[in-house]
Amino acid sequence: MSAIRDAIVADGKPPATIKVWDPFVRLFHWSLAALFLLAYATGDEIENVHIAAGYTVAGLLALRIVWGFVGPRHARFSDFLRSPRAVLAYMRDVALLRAPRYLGHNPAGGIMVVALIVTLIGTCTTGYMMTTSSFWGAKWVEEVHEAFANLMIGLVVVHVLGVLLASFEHSENLVKAMITGRKHPS
Repeated sequence: MSAIRDAIVADGKPPATIKVWDPFVRLFHWSLAALFLLAYATGDEIENVHIAAGYTVAGLLALRIVWGFVGPRHARFSDFLRSPRAVLAYMRDVALLRAPRYLGHNPAGGIMVVALIVTLIGTCTTGYMMTTSSFWGAKWVEEVHEAFANLMIGLVVVHVLGVLLASFEHSENLVKAMITGRKHPS
């Protein structure tokens, strides 16, 4: 609520929207989505593009992890990581269509961020391993890499469905918020 309090304009009324997502988080989000889709689409067809996209994803992940500790409030892991009990309670409230609205990530969104990051780290690590002499041609590494990539697709589907559900439940356009960086304060 301090962000809302800080944004109160001179006439004592809250602004129509307030800044939630900083430019780095928004650029990271959309770049990551595009690069992952590019890597997924070129995996067996255009190896150089696939590898370049994978290395770029790895670099973005490293930056996002750092940003999760030093970035602005809503970018920080400490702002949106909740206990398993809190996540389960939130999911129960979602199922009952009574979930509270969060200005930043809700508890389910927070755990999804972690799941996506961990899955992408696994995808990037096994992808890199396949380029080394130690694991060149190791079928198990390729299979684990593909499993991580396919798990990522499943997580993306759940993420998109969660965004749509939260947008519906709270009557707000979360996709637009991730483009503009702004949300309604209440």
